[in-house]
Amino acid sequence: MHAALRIVVVTPEPPSLESAGVGAGAQGQDDRSRILRIALLENGFNVVASLPADAYLRERLAQLQPDMIVVDAESEVRDALEHVVMATRDERRPIVLFTNDGDSANARHAVSAGVSAYIVAGLSSDRIRPILDIAMARFEQEQALRQQLTDTRNALDARTAELQERKVIDRAKGLLMQRHGLGEQQAYEKLRKSAMDKNLRLAEVAQRLLDAFELLD
Repeated sequence: MHAALRIVVVTPEPPSLESAGVGAGAQGQDDRSRILRIALLENGFNVVASLPADAYLRERLAQLQPDMIVVDAESEVRDALEHVVMATRDERRPIVLFTNDGDSANARHAVSAGVSAYIVAGLSSDRIRPILDIAMARFEQEQALRQQLTDTRNALDARTAELQERKVIDRAKGLLMQRHGLGEQQAYEKLRKSAMDKNLRLAEVAQRLLDAFELLD
């Protein structure tokens, strides 16, 4: 189903040359990333780029427009994840994180930050496809739930605004009935005609009328 997924692999920023043990650590990360990219390609995924988790990640993702981000962090999980989360804050994408870090606190932090799958020691080729398929399915489900929540909130906001407008219109009708001895229908028709003449919404005319009466009182 997702054989043509365009994937960007993100790795932690290379440490400075002055850092202790850089050679072994950098080599280990390079080997991991190579194994991961090969496994992705073997499973039919399209690896469009391998990028460092740095300050330019957001711009690069905007240019590449991948379907999924795969983070490969043998260690330094939080640092790499922080860049990825910031880079996808405005345009969410499924994130799969492969690591050797089994710290449950880091796993909880990753999931709460929006990671679709946190995989410890799972670089074997036969595990890649089911992991990514499940991550994509979970992301799509979460996106659907987010959209439902947004739609519900918008509907509630619209309903609240509608009720508020009705109150304003009813108050304006009441003032017209009281001040000019009009019936309810007559007051409503007067408001409606004024709205049509001024090319305004009924609630806007009603609010202007209320404001004018407040100034006069």
